[in-house]
Amino acid sequence: MANRETREQTSREKNTRVVYVPPSALPDPTPEPGYTYRWIATHVFGQADPSNVSKKIREGWEPVKSVDHPELHTMASATGNVEMGGLMLCKIPTEMAEARAVYYTQQAEGQMTAVDNNLMRQSDPRMPLFNERKSTTSFGKGSK
Repeated sequence: MANRETREQTSREKNTRVVYVPPSALPDPTPEPGYTYRWIATHVFGQADPSNVSKKIREGWEPVKSVDHPELHTMASATGNVEMGGLMLCKIPTEMAEARAVYYTQQAEGQMTAVDNNLMRQSDPRMPLFNERKSTTSFGKGSK
Protein backbone atom coordinates (compact mmCIF):
# COMPACT_ATOMS: atom_id res chain seq x y z
CA MET A 1 0.00 0.00 0.00
CA ALA A 2 1.25 3.51 -0.79
CA ASN A 3 2.49 5.75 1.98
CA ARG A 4 -0.05 8.61 1.89
CA GLU A 5 -0.58 11.52 4.26
CA THR A 6 -3.96 11.95 5.84
CA ARG A 7 -5.95 15.10 5.19
CA GLU A 8 -5.27 16.32 8.72
CA GLN A 9 -1.52 16.06 8.12
CA THR A 10 -1.51 18.14 4.96
CA SER A 11 -1.62 21.85 5.42
CA ARG A 12 -3.38 24.13 2.99
CA GLU A 13 -1.88 27.29 4.43
CA LYS A 14 0.65 27.42 1.60
CA ASN A 15 -2.10 27.07 -0.98
CA THR A 16 -4.42 29.83 0.24
CA ARG A 17 -4.89 32.70 -2.13
CA VAL A 18 -4.32 36.29 -1.21
CA VAL A 19 -7.41 38.39 -1.86
CA TYR A 20 -6.82 41.99 -2.89
CA VAL A 21 -9.13 44.60 -1.43
CA PRO A 22 -8.67 48.15 -2.74
CA PRO A 23 -8.03 50.76 -0.06
CA SER A 24 -10.87 52.93 1.08
CA ALA A 25 -10.81 56.57 -0.03
CA LEU A 26 -11.63 57.58 3.54
CA PRO A 27 -10.13 55.80 6.52
CA ASP A 28 -12.36 54.25 9.14
CA PRO A 29 -11.80 55.34 12.73
CA THR A 30 -11.36 52.83 15.50
CA PRO A 31 -14.96 52.03 16.52
CA GLU A 32 -16.14 53.41 19.84
CA PRO A 33 -18.98 51.43 21.43
CA GLY A 34 -22.29 53.28 21.30
CA TYR A 35 -21.32 55.68 18.49
CA THR A 36 -21.90 55.80 14.75
CA TYR A 37 -19.40 57.63 12.54
CA ARG A 38 -19.96 59.59 9.33
CA TRP A 39 -18.01 61.95 7.11
CA ILE A 40 -19.78 65.33 6.78
CA ALA A 41 -19.10 67.71 3.87
CA THR A 42 -17.51 71.01 4.93
CA HIS A 43 -16.62 72.13 1.40
CA VAL A 44 -18.32 71.47 -1.93
CA PHE A 45 -16.39 72.19 -5.15
CA GLY A 46 -13.82 74.10 -3.11
CA GLN A 47 -16.42 76.42 -1.56
CA ALA A 48 -17.12 76.32 2.16
CA ASP A 49 -20.55 74.93 3.09
CA PRO A 50 -21.17 76.15 6.65
CA SER A 51 -24.94 75.61 6.42
CA ASN A 52 -24.47 71.85 5.93
CA VAL A 53 -22.13 71.60 8.91
CA SER A 54 -24.50 73.68 11.04
CA LYS A 55 -27.46 71.48 10.08
CA LYS A 56 -25.58 68.28 10.94
CA ILE A 57 -24.49 69.67 14.31
CA ARG A 58 -28.12 70.58 15.08
CA GLU A 59 -29.07 66.97 14.18
CA GLY A 60 -26.69 65.76 16.90
CA TRP A 61 -23.47 65.02 15.00
CA GLU A 62 -20.31 65.94 16.94
CA PRO A 63 -16.94 66.61 15.26
CA VAL A 64 -14.33 64.00 16.13
CA LYS A 65 -11.16 65.40 17.67
CA SER A 66 -7.84 64.10 16.37
CA VAL A 67 -6.57 63.55 19.93
CA ASP A 68 -9.37 60.99 20.46
CA HIS A 69 -8.22 58.98 17.42
CA PRO A 70 -4.41 58.97 17.18
CA GLU A 71 -4.56 56.69 14.10
CA LEU A 72 -6.11 59.65 12.23
CA HIS A 73 -3.80 62.28 13.73
CA THR A 74 -2.22 63.11 10.36
CA MET A 75 -5.57 64.44 9.17
CA ALA A 76 -5.97 66.99 11.96
CA SER A 77 -7.13 70.44 10.94
CA ALA A 78 -6.31 73.75 12.58
CA THR A 79 -9.43 73.32 14.74
CA GLY A 80 -8.22 69.92 15.98
CA ASN A 81 -11.00 68.03 14.17
CA VAL A 82 -10.33 65.12 11.83
CA GLU A 83 -10.77 66.49 8.30
CA MET A 84 -9.81 65.24 4.86
CA GLY A 85 -10.56 66.61 1.40
CA GLY A 86 -13.46 68.85 2.41
CA LEU A 87 -14.96 66.25 4.75
CA MET A 88 -15.04 66.23 8.55
CA LEU A 89 -15.41 63.07 10.60
CA CYS A 90 -18.34 63.27 13.02
CA LYS A 91 -20.00 60.88 15.47
CA ILE A 92 -23.45 60.51 16.96
CA PRO A 93 -24.84 58.14 19.61
CA THR A 94 -26.07 54.97 17.89
CA GLU A 95 -29.58 55.22 19.34
CA MET A 96 -29.95 58.72 17.83
CA ALA A 97 -28.70 57.45 14.44
CA GLU A 98 -31.19 54.58 14.54
CA ALA A 99 -34.05 56.92 15.51
CA ARG A 100 -33.06 59.22 12.63
CA ALA A 101 -33.05 56.27 10.20
CA VAL A 102 -36.52 55.18 11.38
CA TYR A 103 -37.86 58.72 10.91
CA TYR A 104 -36.58 59.02 7.34
CA THR A 105 -37.79 55.50 6.48
CA GLN A 106 -41.29 56.47 7.64
CA GLN A 107 -41.08 59.69 5.60
CA ALA A 108 -40.15 57.74 2.46
CA GLU A 109 -42.90 55.16 3.02
CA GLY A 110 -45.44 57.95 3.50
CA GLN A 111 -44.37 59.58 0.25
CA MET A 112 -44.62 56.27 -1.63
CA THR A 113 -48.11 55.73 -0.20
CA ALA A 114 -49.16 59.19 -1.34
CA VAL A 115 -47.82 58.54 -4.86
CA ASP A 116 -49.61 55.17 -4.99
CA ASN A 117 -52.89 56.72 -3.81
CA ASN A 118 -52.61 59.48 -6.39
CA LEU A 119 -51.87 56.95 -9.13
CA MET A 120 -54.75 54.67 -8.20
CA ARG A 121 -57.14 57.62 -7.99
CA GLN A 122 -56.56 58.15 -11.72
CA SER A 123 -57.21 54.49 -12.55
CA ASP A 124 -60.13 53.68 -14.82
CA PRO A 125 -61.92 50.29 -14.46
CA ARG A 126 -61.95 49.91 -18.26
CA MET A 127 -58.16 50.15 -18.36
CA PRO A 128 -56.71 49.63 -14.88
CA LEU A 129 -53.24 50.77 -13.95
CA PHE A 130 -50.81 48.25 -12.61
CA ASN A 131 -48.58 49.23 -9.74
CA GLU A 132 -46.00 46.54 -9.18
CA ARG A 133 -43.08 47.41 -6.93
CA LYS A 134 -40.80 44.74 -8.26
CA SER A 135 -37.56 44.99 -10.14
CA THR A 136 -36.02 42.26 -12.21
CA THR A 137 -32.66 41.68 -13.78
CA SER A 138 -32.30 39.84 -17.04
CA PHE A 139 -29.19 38.74 -18.83
CA GLY A 140 -28.77 38.33 -22.57
CA LYS A 141 -29.04 34.81 -23.90
CA GLY A 142 -26.01 33.29 -25.54
CA SER A 143 -26.22 32.56 -29.25
CA LYS A 144 -26.27 28.93 -30.34
